Amino acid sequence: MRGNLPVVYRFLWSARWIGLGLLMTLAAATMVGLGLWQLSRYHYRSDINARIDAASSQPPQPLGDVLAPPAGGRVGPAPATAHTWSLVTATGRYDQAHEILARVRTLNDTVGFEIVTPLVLADGSAILVDRGWVPAAQGGAAVAPQVPPAPTGDVTVVGRVHAPESRSGPAEPFDGRLAVRRIAPAPLAASVPYPLYGAYLTLEQQTPTADPSFLTIPPDHENAAMNAGYVIQWWAFALLTLGGYGYLVWREAHAPDGEPVDFADAPV
Repeated sequence: MRGNLPVVYRFLWSARWIGLGLLMTLAAATMVGLGLWQLSRYHYRSDINARIDAASSQPPQPLGDVLAPPAGGRVGPAPATAHTWSLVTATGRYDQAHEILARVRTLNDTVGFEIVTPLVLADGSAILVDRGWVPAAQGGAAVAPQVPPAPTGDVTVVGRVHAPESRSGPAEPFDGRLAVRRIAPAPLAASVPYPLYGAYLTLEQQTPTADPSFLTIPPDHENAAMNAGYVIQWWAFALLTLGGYGYLVWREAHAPDGEPVDFADAPV
């Protein structure tokens, strides 16, 4: 193998150049791997956006056609990935006595509260409904906000299926109310007297009409373009790294006798 190399490239068999080649190859392979990871994130986020857009173009489905009921337990199963962000419709009665505040929730760069109210269905189970966002009271985020009352009697809602939020915990006392930082049915099951569905809804429409004080929580479109940009960036770095190594090899091969190549000159 060594004898097949042109004379000017025999230096590549030296320990110095073998080490440099391995280092540059490892660096390039790492950058390619980071690009592949960003590519997987791009596909993951693009899939979320596609589900949101597809659901927005379809009529809402009955709740029971999308989510499994909490049969035989306090909390039903979490929604299938394919069903998250779907629009569903349900009819029941709001139980404002067991309403929960979601604290430190940002909308349009303003910190406020989301109001989560159980909607009790005809079979005695309930689905948590995020009725929308309200600003903090004048006392700031350390006090409970003014919450418009939920309508009495039968209410029909159209909402988006939202998977339980990660790192959630049980409701805690907060200024005479109950509050959480993240919304998930399982930790909240102990705070209500009925079984809960394993997802919650962000309210889109309501009959009777929702109080205009609430701001609708928009679906979480993901910034997939950012990940696509990172893919291009990491793979470009990998090409530059290998190109820089090739440039150093060419410089060494064509340098005047006795003039060593300065690795700091590599264009990487």
